[in-house]
Amino acid sequence: MDIIGVDVGFGFTKASNGQDLLIFKSLLGEAAEIQYRERLLDEADREEHLHLEVDGESYFIGELAERQSHTRFFTLDQTQFVSHFTKVLAFAALSRLSTPNVPVRLVTGLPVVYYQRHSQDLGRMLLGKHELTVVDEAGERKELSLNVDKVRVVPQPFGSLFNLMLDDSGEAGDRRFLEEKIGVIDVGFRTADFTISDRTRYSQRGSDTTESGITQAFNTIAAKLQEKSGVNVELYRLFDAVADGTIKIRGKKYELKTITEQVFKQLASSISTEVERLWADDWDIDVMVVTGGGGAVLASHLEPLLNGEVLPMKPDEDYRFNNVRGYWKYGKNLWARGTKPSS
Repeated sequence: MDIIGVDVGFGFTKASNGQDLLIFKSLLGEAAEIQYRERLLDEADREEHLHLEVDGESYFIGELAERQSHTRFFTLDQTQFVSHFTKVLAFAALSRLSTPNVPVRLVTGLPVVYYQRHSQDLGRMLLGKHELTVVDEAGERKELSLNVDKVRVVPQPFGSLFNLMLDDSGEAGDRRFLEEKIGVIDVGFRTADFTISDRTRYSQRGSDTTESGITQAFNTIAAKLQEKSGVNVELYRLFDAVADGTIKIRGKKYELKTITEQVFKQLASSISTEVERLWADDWDIDVMVVTGGGGAVLASHLEPLLNGEVLPMKPDEDYRFNNVRGYWKYGKNLWARGTKPSS
């Protein structure tokens, strides 16, 4: 039995089987015939080659789609994302992290406000036996049979809570997170999720999803770039540029640090205002946790605006994986509690 956590986000898909971590852009592309498959130099960076055939359709996924596909598919619509993207992206992750011919038990999540609407459909979509074809970098085809025999769908920010509460054996760890009232601010690409764990009990009153994801900032940056360059830069192509602080368009370099700082400050202010509104009656929160990839990049702007104790971020940790690490630990708690991960 494999236990795997998969976090299918609008920006990136993340997955963990307890030993390995996988991340790729949540981007699908029409599979094209690649005429020349050799790298020009051995020193070239090796991209994650994700080419999958699902239900009779052939897809390039992630970086491969961005680099090779003429037609690319990317959405910020939740219903369309669940119905047309999530299955392919989740199976791409499982094709890399699952053991052949071994049943898979899967934990995944949805934003808080979409949980009730989509959780059953998502669970039914992923559960059962699925026949896939994986095409490797050399063009070799391999048939893969996935048997997902159990699926648990949870509200998305629960992953970060499980990551704090549980150890790698699925057992309760730090007592603080079991005995105190914890507020979680999970900033993703499209949405920001808020939830409260009051001594491990879920608070409906303190839970919500808003549109305050990093997309808000990226839309502003893309609009400014279009004004200056005349090019409409796709949002998924801004990740590296924003991190680097510059982007080159048709040979001209554009500086992004100034506008990025401005829009990140504005977004952090909006999120802190949402926290004050949502948690107005929860003045007894013991500690707040900022998580998610968006939370990590906004932390320096957001944390000073939050009224209360904020759990410090660890500088060497990739916060994009907090939910998926927690999903995996929760899977251990459900189905294999107490067993140590194999090395």
